[in-house]
Amino acid sequence: MDPSAIPDSPQRLTDRKRAAIVAAAIDEFLASGFEATSMDRIAARASVSKRTVYNHFPSKEALFAAILRQLWDASAAGDAPAYRATVPLRAQLIDLLMRKLRLLNDAAFLSLARVAIAAGIHSPERARDMVARIGEREEDLTLWVRAAAADGRLKMPDSVFAAQQLHGLVKAFAFWPQVTMGQPPLDETQQRQVAESTADLFLARYA
Repeated sequence: MDPSAIPDSPQRLTDRKRAAIVAAAIDEFLASGFEATSMDRIAARASVSKRTVYNHFPSKEALFAAILRQLWDASAAGDAPAYRATVPLRAQLIDLLMRKLRLLNDAAFLSLARVAIAAGIHSPERARDMVARIGEREEDLTLWVRAAAADGRLKMPDSVFAAQQLHGLVKAFAFWPQVTMGQPPLDETQQRQVAESTADLFLARYA
């Protein structure tokens, strides 16, 4: 029997409708922001009834929270390597920067960032927690800078400020152009170029 001729089970149909609702909601939140997005518009974009939307999500707030949770979970990258006192700084930093660049290249992470930015434009208070959680995904680089500074291998008056500089150097090439201007993600060669030049610039200042 042709597998395509087998009707979907009720659970599979329910899962497909939920996925369609989430995808439609992401598009609506990105296009209009949280306040201007309605459950009616989400239902229309997902080609389901408004009642179906409410069967899955009791409120717009619950749907928004589910989207953030889904994107957050999808962008998980595992534990980052910790600072190592016996390994050259440049090699460690390049490894961490390449890991960061892979995260910034992740479709789920970029979608999360776009949703957070769109929400922030319309409601800074609503976006504050989102932005803070996005920062948690990037905390490994800051922790590494602090550990290297505490070990005396980096010299800086403010390790948090220096870590922010490091994040900014990378995002100028591999985040803001993609999120705000629709530029394509960096390929592996471009990521390596950004990681190595950023590490060299940072260590020339602080090592």
